[in-house]
Amino acid sequence: MAFLGLRKWPTPVVKPLWTFMVAGGITGYLVYGAQQSGVRSAEWRTDARNPYAAQIARESLH
Repeated sequence: MAFLGLRKWPTPVVKPLWTFMVAGGITGYLVYGAQQSGVRSAEWRTDARNPYAAQIARESLH
C-alpha cells in the first residue's frame, strides 16, 4: 500500500543516470580547461576586455 504516494521501494534515480553524471563532470572540466587556456593565450593576455588580465599580470611577475 502506498503511503502519501511513497512506495515501499524507492524508484532508482542515480543508478541509471550515473553515466550522464560522469559525462557532465568530464564535459564541465574540459570546458573549464578550454576557457582557462583561451583567457591566458598570448592574444587575450593583455586585452582590456579580459576580466582576468590583472590576475594574470600579477602571476607572471612571480
